[in-house]
Amino acid sequence: MTGSTPGRHGTQRLRADAARNRDQILAAARTAFRESGTAVPLDEIARRAGVNIATLYRRFPDRDALISQVAVDGFTLVLDTARAAAKTAQTDPLTAVENFLQGLVDNRELLALPLIGGPRTNDPHALELQREIAVALEEILTAGRARKALRPDITAVDLITTVALICRPLPHLPPQQATTLATRHLGVVLDGLRPECTRTLPPAPTHQEVTAHLVAADGPTDVPE
Repeated sequence: MTGSTPGRHGTQRLRADAARNRDQILAAARTAFRESGTAVPLDEIARRAGVNIATLYRRFPDRDALISQVAVDGFTLVLDTARAAAKTAQTDPLTAVENFLQGLVDNRELLALPLIGGPRTNDPHALELQREIAVALEEILTAGRARKALRPDITAVDLITTVALICRPLPHLPPQQATTLATRHLGVVLDGLRPECTRTLPPAPTHQEVTAHLVAADGPTDVPE
């Protein structure tokens, strides 16, 4: 009886340790990819994560698997934020947009996406997440146009690229100053989304045109909308 109990708890601890190691590896990879690109040595990622290289390879068999997971995690966060914001779009579209942008600014340390210097990937799951993000954002914009709460020429691509620019790391500024600037820029953007703004915008690129540049070099170039 005494011998069986530690074994059961030991298995539970192992699972918890494995999950913690995986989270630490992904966090280290996000930071390293933003700083140095995806060619950063895996040994360096393991060192930052506080694990040995064998542990990294147990969780992720190769560099592509690690890159894909970092990208999928980032796109999943964007999609979850967009869908949560869309719940208020029918009653308050501008607040829905603000919730989307602010939610990602608040969690920008968890993002390592192609538009902010993160890895490009042709992982099918990542590509599908991009499509679903565009759909969720278009739902918000459609509600905003119908209520005349948002200027009619704003597209999902505008929202995606805007938040990418705001979330770009500012490596030479203290974190608090970077946060203050991001908040200020967000306020400027939100005012610019109001329908009374009259500045004419140039034609917007389509979702297909933008996402075609976000896949890995050997990936598909024709990404459906």
